[in-house]
Amino acid sequence: MAGAAAEERRLATVVESWLGRPVLVIGDAMLDEWRFADSDRLCREAPAPVLSLRRRISAAGGAANTAVNVAALGGRAVLVAPVGADAAGDELHDCLDRAGVWDRTVNQPGRSTPVKRRMLAGNQILLREDSGDPDDVLEQDGVARLLTALECATEELRAAAHGEVPTLVVCDYGLGSLPAPVRAWLVAARDRYATVALDAHDLADWRGLAPTVVTPSFAEATRLLARAAARSDTHPHLDHSGADPGDGPSELSVGSAPGRPTPAGNTTASDPGGDSADGVRPAPRLPLGRPTGPTGEPTPGEDRVAMTGDGLSVTGTGVTVNAEAGDGVDRAVLAESRLAELRAHTGADVVAVTLDTEGAVVGGADGAPRRSHSTPVPASHAVGAGDVYLAAMTLALAADAPLPTAAQLAQLAATITVSDTGTCVCRREDLLGALDVPAGDPGHPVLVAPDELADIVTAHRDAGRSVVFTNGCFDVLHPGHVRYLQQARALGDLLLVAVNSDGSVRRLKGPDRPVNPVEDRVTLLAALSCVDHVVVFEEDSPADLIETVRPDVYVKGGDYPPEMVPEAPLVRRLGGQVRTLGYVPDRSTSAIIERIRAQATGAPATGHRSDGPGQKLTGRPA
Repeated sequence: MAGAAAEERRLATVVESWLGRPVLVIGDAMLDEWRFADSDRLCREAPAPVLSLRRRISAAGGAANTAVNVAALGGRAVLVAPVGADAAGDELHDCLDRAGVWDRTVNQPGRSTPVKRRMLAGNQILLREDSGDPDDVLEQDGVARLLTALECATEELRAAAHGEVPTLVVCDYGLGSLPAPVRAWLVAARDRYATVALDAHDLADWRGLAPTVVTPSFAEATRLLARAAARSDTHPHLDHSGADPGDGPSELSVGSAPGRPTPAGNTTASDPGGDSADGVRPAPRLPLGRPTGPTGEPTPGEDRVAMTGDGLSVTGTGVTVNAEAGDGVDRAVLAESRLAELRAHTGADVVAVTLDTEGAVVGGADGAPRRSHSTPVPASHAVGAGDVYLAAMTLALAADAPLPTAAQLAQLAATITVSDTGTCVCRREDLLGALDVPAGDPGHPVLVAPDELADIVTAHRDAGRSVVFTNGCFDVLHPGHVRYLQQARALGDLLLVAVNSDGSVRRLKGPDRPVNPVEDRVTLLAALSCVDHVVVFEEDSPADLIETVRPDVYVKGGDYPPEMVPEAPLVRRLGGQVRTLGYVPDRSTSAIIERIRAQATGAPATGHRSDGPGQKLTGRPA
């Protein structure tokens, strides 16, 4: 149990380390529309259900959903993408705003925003209607404005992150948002980004990008290997012909049809012709058929991967690819056996082959494959799970997490989002909750040292959060303190409580205080859900901490105006505001201590209310 807890804490530390990390996402943004209906009869005109629409939900899709997940996981996400000047584009802007994504999309008049509309009854998808034409290319002016947005967003991110080099995520789903000039700009600007993640239906389009990580589906990886086998081995990076934008399916299911016919002119491993002397069939170099279906979608006759009976080869897009694997081969084994080739063909440091409900296979420079598993769920639950995986993997690698840790977190994030129908989004608090870590813990224990404050506050500010600061002795924690701290927390996104040390309390309150040692006082404060961090200070005044924290709001307790708070001039000079909160009547440390003493001596308790949470008029903390 102790080992499991330590492992969860280690993973949670990585999650917290990427808080506020700058990430630029570019690619095919789309709108996901979900229409939930009821159906209890068939129509007269045809054997089709009659649907009564009950609910409609819109969500960001594609590159936009990747950006939403980066923001939800705690990163600072900026999206650059062409978006149509239409109603769907307006809805997509709203989705991005609600998610806290910096919307730097470029409106393209005359071009439709891609939309995937799903109609469901009883949580079963009955049909999907897609709109948005991948052949609707960007005009020259649109490309120029997209490049300008890329340049500005890169510099904006870097400035907001105080010079930190941003991370880049490229989402190319074949919808025309990344024409050749944009790809060329990204390749030329590769050094401006520390970590680069690539998710592309056709990885061959991205020669020269040298990404940190690529996350192809099994079908996309198969397609790349098939095309590599059909070309010269002297070109480790593939040039992509513009004549075949729809080169094969994006999702393939594993079949068991060793006798399945293959396109004319191709052979499978069940055909004895062409075997090598050692009985292992080499990957043939055969001409590829050119499917004419929509970009990135299965075409008739190419919707399956047929594995031969000997388990040595897999057929995809009309080409047999040698798997060099033994009996009982499955998609994970096939992917593991080709990781090195996939890394060579993509130029990536890390390749993560996603296997939808079967998890993923990940490989890095050390050559050791890592296998992760997922829980099988209905297909309607897994829409966008790949975006979640990509966002979490990218953030983890950008935070310098070891590859096994990054793969583990990416799989966990994707898995916990597939519990219901809809476009998947993983929130930071959900991921930390799965690790049994409170979401309020931003990468450090609740109790922190004074020299940790600067980094903690910087991380939160980089994520756009406001900081509330208060201080006091909090000697005997009572309902007045709790209500006061709850009210203080409501004034911002983060509440930091500074507690006087035992020596400081004695100097301020007298030799008989504190009643409770500082270890007990901070333990109780740290247990309150409204308190994010507790720090102990030795001085009589919190001025040094205020200088370090530069709080957006400084809160004290008392029935007097903020101008009378001794720290008010300092807080205002640093750009913050001062708020005073009233007391709960007859709830103060001094009153409680007097009641205890009175009960011990039999004398009546006077019950002061001036020594409540925060400071008295004299400026001495309670």
